[in-house]
Amino acid sequence: MTELLVSHESWAIRGTFRISRGSKTSAEVVVVKLQRDGAVGRGECVPYGRYGESIDSVMAQIDSLRTDLRNDMDRDALQGALAAGAARNAVDCALWDLEAKSTDSPVFELAGIRAPQPVTTAFTLSLDTAQRMRETAHAHRNTPLLKLKLAGDGDMERVQAVREGAPKTRIVVDANEGWSIEQYVSYTPRLRSLGVEMVEQPFPSNQDEVLEDLERPVAVCADESCHDRSSLPALMGRYDMVNIKLDKTGGLTEALALKREAADRGFEIMVGCMLATSLAMAPALYLCGDAAIVDLDGPLLLEKDRPGGLRIENTTIYPPQAELWG
Repeated sequence: MTELLVSHESWAIRGTFRISRGSKTSAEVVVVKLQRDGAVGRGECVPYGRYGESIDSVMAQIDSLRTDLRNDMDRDALQGALAAGAARNAVDCALWDLEAKSTDSPVFELAGIRAPQPVTTAFTLSLDTAQRMRETAHAHRNTPLLKLKLAGDGDMERVQAVREGAPKTRIVVDANEGWSIEQYVSYTPRLRSLGVEMVEQPFPSNQDEVLEDLERPVAVCADESCHDRSSLPALMGRYDMVNIKLDKTGGLTEALALKREAADRGFEIMVGCMLATSLAMAPALYLCGDAAIVDLDGPLLLEKDRPGGLRIENTTIYPPQAELWG
């Protein structure tokens, strides 16, 4: 018999985190604990308003599984019980962790994949004025990879300023659905000349078709447009890369399957995250082995991480200890 505990936690962000859709000063997460025969498995998710989720709605979805979990629902049954999204992610990851703890077997062995290795994550610069982004970039000029949050108007000034602040750093940018076609056509050749390697989700997800008729001077990555395997057919010929986030796929189970199918279809892989603690990042590290870009810097943007969190040195993230997850 598996007992469910679900809670809401708030973690302060260092300063204010801004994207094209708004700003926040805290990471609001939902944590699931599953207890069975003395073993405890945990999972963490971030309800996201962009996808119609809230703390209350996600906790209600999770609570609806209480009886099924008490009757030892497994991961396969979970995939059919909840749609892809934050609620399923927290439960799915908790089930993986519970099985690992119950069997004394690491998740990578249970999943039949390679053990996770240390990876370098991007460090995100939130949306700001060009001057402030230049100052932040200069402070992080020795960081291997910077990811810039953009918004539309003034973006080239922002990118130029960051390049001046960090002349040797690799750069990728995220428009968060904020560009017009005219901005895309104007910006992308200039981004390439500044050494920008990728632009993430330039247009709203319901306008993906415009990419079929546009040149892609830099690689274009689907984020809001890619949730699970069912997203992939519509992305063919429009995107070069997909951003896999556990809160979109509904957990590690679907994320592993999405990664395999996306690679088979010729997409490069980015592994991303919502703003959350190490407990949310840990399962995503199992996707990173051959990813082109890793963006799991959530804990680096918080005032403090949860106790026993991931070991992170500069922007190198090390595999989780079993006490945290997996």
